[in-house]
Amino acid sequence: MSAGRPPRPAQQDTPPPTVAAPGAATRASAVRILAEVEAGRSFKAVLSRHLPQLGDSRDRALCEAICHAVLRRRAHYSAVIDQLMEKPLPAQARPVGLLLQVGLAQLEHLGLPEHAAVAATTEAARVLSFPRHVGLVNAVLRRYLRERAQLPALSLEHEAERAHPAWLLSMLRADWPQQAAQILSANLQQAPLWLRLYDLAQADVLDTALDAEGVERIERRGEALALRSAGDPSRLRGFAEGWFAVQDINVQAAVRALDVGPGQRVLDACAAPGGKAAQIAALGADLLALDSNERRLQRVAETLQRLRLAAELRCADAGEPAGWWDGRLFERILIDAPCSGTGVIRRQPDILLHRRADDIPTLVAQQARLLSALWPLLAPGGRLVYATCSVLKDENERQIEAFLATHDDAEPVPLDAGFGHPSGAGRQRLPGEADGDGFFIAALRHRG
Repeated sequence: MSAGRPPRPAQQDTPPPTVAAPGAATRASAVRILAEVEAGRSFKAVLSRHLPQLGDSRDRALCEAICHAVLRRRAHYSAVIDQLMEKPLPAQARPVGLLLQVGLAQLEHLGLPEHAAVAATTEAARVLSFPRHVGLVNAVLRRYLRERAQLPALSLEHEAERAHPAWLLSMLRADWPQQAAQILSANLQQAPLWLRLYDLAQADVLDTALDAEGVERIERRGEALALRSAGDPSRLRGFAEGWFAVQDINVQAAVRALDVGPGQRVLDACAAPGGKAAQIAALGADLLALDSNERRLQRVAETLQRLRLAAELRCADAGEPAGWWDGRLFERILIDAPCSGTGVIRRQPDILLHRRADDIPTLVAQQARLLSALWPLLAPGGRLVYATCSVLKDENERQIEAFLATHDDAEPVPLDAGFGHPSGAGRQRLPGEADGDGFFIAALRHRG
């Protein structure tokens, strides 16, 4: 690496252009989204508010891809920027630091054309009202391009370690000593978009529409279809018509473990956003879907309506049956419990930023409360499926062990290897396995 440092250009060296470089607004939007996420807001919620402001679907897809890359590799990009700059930026210029990370994401991991990426990112400083830093952004990114071969290289394993907080590294290595490196690396990868098809008669029409829109199909497994670079799924042909719903392949397995038959009385205790409720309703069950949040429950209603499926919906705390239960036992109960989300980091990378070690005991207590409250509502011979999108054994294997130790009328139902690794009385899929998310499933039978 050369000893030179990027200069701080004089104001007159960077006169404002009459028209911003193409794509500058997209990069500026990425910085605004990242700044809100750093402030503690949900990545999904912030995206849903900002992306519609970008009129072109390609701009929306690029903005989202940039944000994902930065959130996954924040520590790595920060370390690279520290090596390229003489001194850190002042606190009031934090958006410029985020913009530099946005630039590195395009050059290092997204493979965008270098000249266009640098030009658009540089001009985004002006869009963000940091005109005095336009030259700095340009100089740092061009220096990276000149000297990246001399920068200290990191293996994917070391980069993945750097991306994860110490508490999570410790728990993953303790719970999955042989698979920890695999989990860490998978969390830095882009996940495919999985659809569950509800109108198989339209599958060929959907294929033709996806080809016309340039959407790559990765694979088809029965009613599940994996796509790459699909952008906003609600804009795909067939979404409004109810041909499909968005649902990860490993998550779809929870309803398979439930073994629902037509006419069975089924409780989906934590139903939002509605994918599993739709699966259950499509099997002809008599379904009661609960959620404690009215807004989330509305999403369930919209999903079912779009797919032309029916269920009874109720806004209620599943852990307090006295407030909603009519006394009739259920033949099947699904608890997709609130959890750490450590199995879906590649879809929700802000988990690396927002989740804390002291969240886990609180979540474990909430999960145990749901299990204990809902078990008495299960009919003799009935089946309860407990599921989480976590890979931590405190929330999964050890949670079920503790439940079985205090409930003599419960016995585990064996699940085959298609559900993942053996994990106590259940099965665990790890992130990236079967091209899906990390997901735990345990099935319990009421002895009666």
